[in-house]
Amino acid sequence: MDYLRILGCLALFLLGFVSCTLFNLVSSDLEMPVNIGTLSFMPALNSPGDWIKEGRIHVYENAVVIDVEGASLARYAPTGSMRPVLDDKSTGIRIQPKSQEQINVGDIVTFEKNGELIVHRVIDRGEDSEGVYFITKGDNNDVTDGKIRFEDIKYVTIGVLW
Repeated sequence: MDYLRILGCLALFLLGFVSCTLFNLVSSDLEMPVNIGTLSFMPALNSPGDWIKEGRIHVYENAVVIDVEGASLARYAPTGSMRPVLDDKSTGIRIQPKSQEQINVGDIVTFEKNGELIVHRVIDRGEDSEGVYFITKGDNNDVTDGKIRFEDIKYVTIGVLW
């Protein structure tokens, strides 16, 4: 009995997967990640904001050009706090944000704390008697960095190359 139930569930999953895949191929050219249940070891993360609109990305036969004013490149220390998104083998594209309104939950920011530059994801935004603050945390860290103020944020990562 359990064997038939498992086989039926597997058949339903495969039918759903195939139909979703076929629908996606017919209806658009979007790539579709497949989510096979919630993986308990993966943290729930918000995606970064859409900092580079598609019209600002130009793809040529031998080059990719991204129109971003004030962009610079970043290299990362092998701390492991932001793996697999960022590590010592990746190169980041970053900009200096102009206002705190630009910073969204999910963005990866570089901020200064105790004289060091730290790169972590914004997981919350709030306001207290001193104004707006951001709570950041490395994707692989168990604890947050505490309240980070806009004046401490030096960069926002807007792209990563591996």
